Formats: sequence, structure tokens, C-alpha cells
Amino acid sequence: MQNSVYNVIGVMSGTSLDGIDLAAITFTLENQQWQFQIQQCETVPYSEEWIGWLREAVGYTPLQLEMLNENYTVLLADVIRDFIQKNDIQKLDAVCSHGHTILHQPQNGLTLQIGNLPKIAKLIGQKVVCDFRVDDVALGGQGAPLVPIGDRLLFADYAYCLNLGGFSNVSFEENNNRIAFDISPVNTVLNCYAEKLGYAYDDRGKLAAKGKVSEKLLEELNALPFYQARHPKSLGFEFVKETVFPLIDQHELPESDVLATFTKHIAFQIGRALPLPKGNLLITGGGAYNHFLIELIKENLPEMKVAVPDTKTIEFKEALIFGLLGVLKLRNEINVLASVTGARHNHSSGRIYDIA
Repeated sequence: MQNSVYNVIGVMSGTSLDGIDLAAITFTLENQQWQFQIQQCETVPYSEEWIGWLREAVGYTPLQLEMLNENYTVLLADVIRDFIQKNDIQKLDAVCSHGHTILHQPQNGLTLQIGNLPKIAKLIGQKVVCDFRVDDVALGGQGAPLVPIGDRLLFADYAYCLNLGGFSNVSFEENNNRIAFDISPVNTVLNCYAEKLGYAYDDRGKLAAKGKVSEKLLEELNALPFYQARHPKSLGFEFVKETVFPLIDQHELPESDVLATFTKHIAFQIGRALPLPKGNLLITGGGAYNHFLIELIKENLPEMKVAVPDTKTIEFKEALIFGLLGVLKLRNEINVLASVTGARHNHSSGRIYDIA
């Protein structure tokens, strides 16, 4: 008989490079419904050195990537072990870790999340469930987004679940299938131009609110081919580096104008991505604190009831759901939906590494 209560740690590192999110979570299965409680949680920021390495890694050689993977696995294990010790967390069923995405080229059958080497279980001293994307890409899927299974099982009260992280992505039910896809870059772009002004990020969107929208740049951004493609579709940092940054930089705009224009672009693309512009919309991720962006989203979706949840859910929803993906993998249950990724069939994805 399988457990009905699981104590796990969900671990996520997003493309916005905010840091490593860790959340101790208790999942309970009652009457075939999953309930959760987020206990201790923390974001451990990256050093400037690590931000540089992770940002540059898209251009690394295979040997450099191999070394980065080794070093990042050790870093991740140290961070997780410290979190367990500091919070005196006992009787864990597993650590469920996403790792950090370096390469994401599903059209070439390639996705790489570093920090998922088998030795991580021994370094932490706990069972580890990780590397959730590779199986899906091997099955012809996009390998992303993976969060929608959690949206379906944990947040079914909302018509739409929108995450505003390094990229925006949305999930919803359509004809009894969960549909989800990446919409546009968010903090991968906004943070970069905020940093040029001397800030780690655009706090509450105040920098963007002072800028002037370039209608020409906005028009060119909205015309990018990715936005015309149908789902399933997903984005990686390659898109930002090879397509978005060069387009923005051609215009030689002040950084505040870039922030204003790109924030308007994000809100516009979110508005056009939802099939029905009414219902209730749950917004999580770091972008939920960007008041200027939230106001623009509301302007683009005037009939939508927008909900921003408690701080733990905003900041740790992805860690929460990767914890759930790990639990489902331990139970050998479906944790990736073909309707979302375009894989040949639903499947139970990930690797389970034991201490021994």
C-alpha cells in the first residue's frame, strides 16, 4: 500500500537567476485529492561569480559544460544540505530537484538541466528525484512546461494559472485536456536592463513606469515568429540572447524606455494568449510583485478576476510543484502531460537516486 503523506523538499532554480528556491512541503492525499502545506522555505541567492557562469553557459563547450555540471551539483548539494540542517528537517521521503536549465532545444532533441548528477544523493544524504525534462524530450515533447500537472492537481479552482518568472507561462483546461505553454520572456529581460541602471531587478515596476514606450520596438517585438506559433511551445534563454536582446539593442533606447516597452509587450502577449479573456487568473512568480506589470495585465484583461496569493505560494510555487512531480514519480504515476508538452503520451518522468 502506498503512502498517503509525503514529506519532501522541492528545489528550483529559474532562468531569472534569482537564486535557488527551497521549500519543505507536506503532501497529503485525501479522497483522491492532493493537499499541501509549505513549511520552511528560503531562496538562496547566487554569488556574482555563479550568475556570470550560468548566464554565459549557453555558449560553453561540451567540456566546459561537463565541469560546470560537476561544480553546480556540489553547490546545489551544499545548499540543500545546509537548508536541511538549519531547519532540522527530519524523516524526508525525498529531495525533488529541478536543477538549472542551461540548454533547451527540444526541436533538436536536447535539454540540459545541470545539478542532476547521480552523486547528488550521496552528497546530500537523501533520496533525490530529479532530471524531469529529459524523458519528455526523448518522447518528442517540448520538455516544458512541467508545472501544469501541479496546476491541475493543486490549483483547480482557477481558470488560468499564470507564472511570471524568467519567462511567463500559462496553463488551463480545454476540452478536458490541460493546455500550457510559454508566453514570453519576463525577468530574463527586465532584470538585465534593470541591472544596467544599477538595480538587481525593477522593484514593483517603478523603473518601467518612468520610461516611455517605443511603439516601433513594441511592434517589432510583437511580430516575432514565436508569438504566431501554436502550442505546444516553450522558450529558453537562447531565444532571449539570440533574438530579443539584438532586436532591443538595435533601437539604442534608454534602459527605462526598454523596461517600459518590454513590460507593455509582456502584458500584451499575456492578454492575447488566453483563449477566453474572462474567469479567474492566479498569478505567481517574482513578477507578481511587479505592480506596473500587474496593472498592465489587468488593462489587457478587463473582465478577468486577477488573484495574487500569499507570499509563500507566489515565491515557491515552482518548488512546490517540482516537489509534487517527485512524489508522483515515487508513486510511478503520471507527472508529465502530453497535451502540454506534445510528447507521444503521458508519462512518469525523472530519475530516482538513492544514497547507496
